[in-house]
Order: sequence, then structure tokens, then C-alpha cells
Amino acid sequence: MPTHSHPAISVLLPVRDGAPFLQDALDSLFRQTFADFEIIAVDDGSRDDTPKILAENVAGDPRLRVVRQERLGVVPALEHARALARAPYLARMDADDLAEPARLASQFALLENEPGLGACGTLVRYFPRRSLKAGARRYEQWLNGLVDAAAIERDLFVECPIAHPTLLLRGACLAAVGGYVDRGWPEDYDLVLRLWEHGVRFAKVNASLLRWRDRPDRLSRFHPSYSAAAFRRCKVHYLTRTLLKAKDGAVVWGAGPTGKAFARVLAETGARVRAFVDLDPRKIGQTIHGAPVLSPSGVGRYRGALVLAAVAQPGARDEVRAALTAAGFVELQDFVAVA
Repeated sequence: MPTHSHPAISVLLPVRDGAPFLQDALDSLFRQTFADFEIIAVDDGSRDDTPKILAENVAGDPRLRVVRQERLGVVPALEHARALARAPYLARMDADDLAEPARLASQFALLENEPGLGACGTLVRYFPRRSLKAGARRYEQWLNGLVDAAAIERDLFVECPIAHPTLLLRGACLAAVGGYVDRGWPEDYDLVLRLWEHGVRFAKVNASLLRWRDRPDRLSRFHPSYSAAAFRRCKVHYLTRTLLKAKDGAVVWGAGPTGKAFARVLAETGARVRAFVDLDPRKIGQTIHGAPVLSPSGVGRYRGALVLAAVAQPGARDEVRAALTAAGFVELQDFVAVA
């Protein structure tokens, strides 16, 4: 256990009314094989036994530091914790999840050994399994399939490729991009995209080191900032600032619901949709939002545009990637997968 005031890792733990699960989450951190860390728990105006639980644990382990704020939300809580952090590395933890004992040690070793990485995550396992829906299982499988930096970057605009409660990053990287911000969409995804925009590379420890609690009352299930529309606005915001910036508009491969939804948001931001591409002969030749629907053979006419592979199914996404690559398009330069 560290006795100095400069630990290696500061764990940022915001909590509001977390009494049912908070003790288990704290115990999972206290059992870490890596001991040189502090926990900064920000009580975001809890009205249950959270303050009592935190006070009892402060008395038992000096690595826990507790502050209380009004009900301001997760972003102010994270920024409050960041302002108090004393370590060069910052780790995230939610008050209802469980960290496996080797989590911090494994992530610390990865970033220490790979100076080119700015942040890392781990694989996850949702629990309890008995109530897990098929969609969550598919997301877990997709998320755990992205381990190295190339795979994470490739799928960056499909969904957030790192589970936020697994994040460990260099504090200097977070400071350089302005910390956590609230833009009306998921703060964790916004952070990952902002870090990537500034050249930060990500990877994961190839082990399941966080048990991610699946709860029906999770904020992401009902808050508008975590809706599909909010995610889409976030993606388009960063696409227009990065990959689309030097392109002559966008070509949307996929004239189904996913592609049409992206086209609407692109139009709202002022980006030009040049064309759609689809396999369905009934759609080819039609016009959607003022743009023609082409067969795949017509995509070569728009070499100056960014092609968005806007198909929902991973298998279809792989087929589009293969077709575009065979046609000479370069991923993350000429095309990108979105969902």
C-alpha cells in the first residue's frame, strides 16, 4: 500500500445512490494486485446510504478519498475527481461494476511498456448472465473482438470501442483534450473520439478484467444523451471534423434505415450526401434525400468523397469493406464503417 502522496494511478469513481452495489465495487478495487493507487469517489448528491458506506471505507483504507457535490451529473463528478487526482495515470470505475484483481496491474504494465499508447481498456463480461438480452451479448462479443490499436480504430465509428469503466489513460492526454465535456451525447464516446482526433492510440489488455453489471435502470437505457440519435450526432460531429474534412461530401453505402439516418444528420450539419449505394435492385435508380441510389459498381465515380459503410450487420459490414478494398479504396482514408 502506498504511503506517499503521489500514487501511480488515480481511480475516478463517480457515484449517486449506489448503496446496493458500492461496497462490492470498492472491495474489488481494494483486492487489486497493484497497490499503488488512490480512489477518488465523488458522491453526486446521494440520498441513500452511499455517504455512510464511503465514510466507513475511508476509515478502513487511506487510499480512498471522498468528496461530495450537489446533484450535478456524471460529467461534473468526473471533472471534480480529475481535478483532485494526484497520479499520472487515471482509471475509470463505476460504482456497480467489479474489477478483477489483475485489472490495474495489467493495464499499468501495458501503458508502461507501450509508450505509443495513450489509453487502454480491457475485455468485459456482462453480468448477471441469466437476464442478459441477445443485443447485449452481441455487443459484448463485438467489443471483446477489438483488442489491438488497428482494430479499435477501424471500428471507431461503429460504436464506442472501449467500455468506459475499463479505461486507463495518461492524465496528460486527458488534460490536453480538455477533460470530460457534456455535449448532449455520451460523454465516454465523445472522449474517445476526441482523444483519437488528437492522435491518441488505444489498445486493450486481452483479458476479461471487468465484470460489467447489466441493470434495467442503467442511465444509458433511458437518458436521451445515450439514445441512438445522440450517438449518431456524436459520430457525425467527429466525422465532419476529421475524415470528411478534406472530402468532397459523402457517399452512403446502405440505403436502409441506418444509411438514411446518417444521411439526415449529415444534411443537418451541412455535409453533402453525393449518392447512396445499395444491392437491392428495387432501390437502385431511386433518389433519396436528393441523392441517387447506385449499384456498387457506381461507387468509383465518387473517388473524392468519403464512403460511409452504413450497414448494421457485422457480416454485411465485412462484405462492404472487402468490396471497397478490392476497388482500391483505403479504410480510414477513403471509407469508414458506421452504424
